[in-house]
Amino acid sequence: MSHHIVHIENLSYDYPDGTRALQGVTFEVVHGEAVAIVGANGAGKSTLLMHLNGTLPPGSGRVIIGDLPVTEKTARDVRRTVGMVFSNPDDQLFMPTVGDDVAFGPLNLGLPPEDVAERVRYALEKVGASHLAARPPYRLSSGEKRLAAIATVLAMAPSILVMDEPSSHLDPWARRRLIELLGTFDHSKIIATHDLDLVLDLCPRTIVMCGGRIVADGKTEEIFGDDALLHKCHLEKPLSWKTAKTGSGTET
Repeated sequence: MSHHIVHIENLSYDYPDGTRALQGVTFEVVHGEAVAIVGANGAGKSTLLMHLNGTLPPGSGRVIIGDLPVTEKTARDVRRTVGMVFSNPDDQLFMPTVGDDVAFGPLNLGLPPEDVAERVRYALEKVGASHLAARPPYRLSSGEKRLAAIATVLAMAPSILVMDEPSSHLDPWARRRLIELLGTFDHSKIIATHDLDLVLDLCPRTIVMCGGRIVADGKTEEIFGDDALLHKCHLEKPLSWKTAKTGSGTET
């Protein structure tokens, strides 16, 4: 497999109504990296993520996962490598019970029942949600739904985790638990989020998008220290960053 586990080259995409969502996006992610994608609403973050597992086909340019170009024909294989956690867990939880949801992907891979059962056990245990296996998803809290959705992805044994707004609609305790959980994963991680404090905790590298383009790509602390860039892209410094700087006597 290529050392660059994700390679995106000059990717552009227009929606059917003519809206230009991505314009010439180019970047690479290497094995084991944790990379944040940040930007204001409409910057193109979610559209970009949907290209990483073949949900959307490139309008132009290329998306390569490992050594495999993402096309309609390769999408099924790509999705074994790229695990996508959508911003709304209800988009991933549709079976009668959580255990059924977690088993759905492995069953569709044609795995034998004993292997599926082991994957379900492992995934739910990994996210601390074994007790939810028999519960119907609609009876879960937002935090429990988020854990269940992550478990459905882990059960597919992906190499790359792609997450869209993973901390949205979580209370502070559930959010902190999620951050601690994600910090234990060895997967390559690409996280699109407005939660810049989560970015500080998890992602040494940050990519900033604005108007469907990448306008900055670098070390997270350097990105968040660039006041002009944040202002231009309608981003606020993380609260923890402001508190730390104020507490040290440094102006924010």
